[in-house]
Amino acid sequence: MEVDMKSTRSSSLLAVCAAAALLLSPAGPVSADDPGGNEPLPGYTDGTPQLPPLMVDGKPTQVVQGMYRHAAYYLEVPPKWNGELVVWAHGDQGDGTELKAEPPVGGLRKQFVDEGYAWVASSFPTTGYNVGPAVTSSHDLAEYAATELLGHRPSRTYMTGGSMGGHVVARSLEEYPKYYDGALSLCGQVGARRLYDYFLDGNLAAQALSGVDAYPAGTDYQTDALPLIKKRLGITDLKPGENPTTVAGRQYQQMLTELTGGPRPAADAAFGLYADAMLVGGLPTIAGHQAQNLTTRYEPTTPVDINPTIERVAPDDWDERNSMELNDMPRVLGKPGVPVMSMHTMDDMLVPLSMQQTYTKQVADNGQSDLLVNREIRSAMHCDFSDVELGKAWKDLTSWVERREAQGEETARPAGDDILDRKQVAALTFGCRFTDPNAPATPTSDSRKLFPACPEGDTQG
Repeated sequence: MEVDMKSTRSSSLLAVCAAAALLLSPAGPVSADDPGGNEPLPGYTDGTPQLPPLMVDGKPTQVVQGMYRHAAYYLEVPPKWNGELVVWAHGDQGDGTELKAEPPVGGLRKQFVDEGYAWVASSFPTTGYNVGPAVTSSHDLAEYAATELLGHRPSRTYMTGGSMGGHVVARSLEEYPKYYDGALSLCGQVGARRLYDYFLDGNLAAQALSGVDAYPAGTDYQTDALPLIKKRLGITDLKPGENPTTVAGRQYQQMLTELTGGPRPAADAAFGLYADAMLVGGLPTIAGHQAQNLTTRYEPTTPVDINPTIERVAPDDWDERNSMELNDMPRVLGKPGVPVMSMHTMDDMLVPLSMQQTYTKQVADNGQSDLLVNREIRSAMHCDFSDVELGKAWKDLTSWVERREAQGEETARPAGDDILDRKQVAALTFGCRFTDPNAPATPTSDSRKLFPACPEGDTQG
């Protein structure tokens, strides 16, 4: 199957490409001298590398690269296209000025083309944590592929993404109801501005327990306030698996566990991975000034109940916080409308399980629990998934969508984890069901070793 090569450049070399994804308005204006958006917006450049094709059954895929509505993109089509399209949304790439489209994370790219799916991925027209333009850009690219590049409209279109890309997925399903047929969210930031609330909570709790008033962070935060906070909490140079050396620090450790989703098999052990990162830089001060902790109840309350004395912060602008506009951190209401498979690493404290719990509660409140499946992976690293875990989630999602189409909306969901059951989440075996026991160590940390061993036969292999 050949795609239209108009306004594109095609690669011709063979390689296997592995990629990893981390993590204000609609997708930018169209300038008078660039009505088609074939160039980046002013101040940006296209740094998207050439993507070599993959081989499927001895034949190369067709990789197309280009620029559409000020965003760089990839499109890859397998030799035998099954007529369906996958849209990939990447994570936060930082605040640089170079646009970079990214292929789907890990083994998903290979799995997509092996199974006959075409996929597209936008760089988005802006960088940083700007979800609004990413939502619009992903949809516009899917339409461009459907009407101009692929030759005919796909029979199904899936939305996928990781970290910030998970936020893009959640809002995309609500912004374009029923446009996508199903979605896979990986380590998704589906709590919207509640993530900023979490950073604020973590910083203010540390200050309250250490007796150091450092909010908002001043110019001496890094040199004076932060070292004193860490010393009083006993977390200076804390390593994974180690506990704080002071009573105040151990209470802070327990508070962070509660803020991130409740007791979990390796929450204490994972604390050392994030204790420093949570406090460095006065994160809530630079988080858009829309964070709040007016309603937070800090637990545990012993040996010190900080609730009566902790500094309380309101957002600068309630209207902006509650706006439904496609801004940098747009709201998510929990109305997916189509099947969603959401997979998370359960002791990640950067985008914690509590964000997924918030979204799950919203979905339930909207009567759509039958459309959401959560799966927890026993890792403390952000977006740490093996190819086995990714592949199983994708196959189960697509089979679910196809069964619903053939058998009706009452079709049973795939198996998942009950992340709202506090007792189950705290169980030593929680997450075993969907965790790959043979997953390789990550380049930075093998945090899976922080978890107790799962019983034989209780994991996917």
